[in-house]
Amino acid sequence: MGQSVEIRDTVNLGNTLLIDTDRSFTGQDGQEITVDLPGTAVPGLLAADLFELGIGIDYVYVLQNTVSVRRPVGWDAESIARVKNATTGFLRYYGD
Repeated sequence: MGQSVEIRDTVNLGNTLLIDTDRSFTGQDGQEITVDLPGTAVPGLLAADLFELGIGIDYVYVLQNTVSVRRPVGWDAESIARVKNATTGFLRYYGD
């Protein structure tokens, strides 16, 4: 049940990773999420999943179909892959 979120593009801007998806997670207002206050709406639940990866993410901003993820120590290929995998499977309830 649920479908995978397609990631159309990923841009690494040093400490911030921008992910462009095929799904809208918010309306026209973005949502700023920190580790201390993830929230219970869809953007907050996605952010909580990203924080739980244990790779040092401290801030997530979700605006419609774009997810901005900050990691103070920068990004490596493995960390990017883990964030992309978590985002892709976010709306899936059952595995393959």
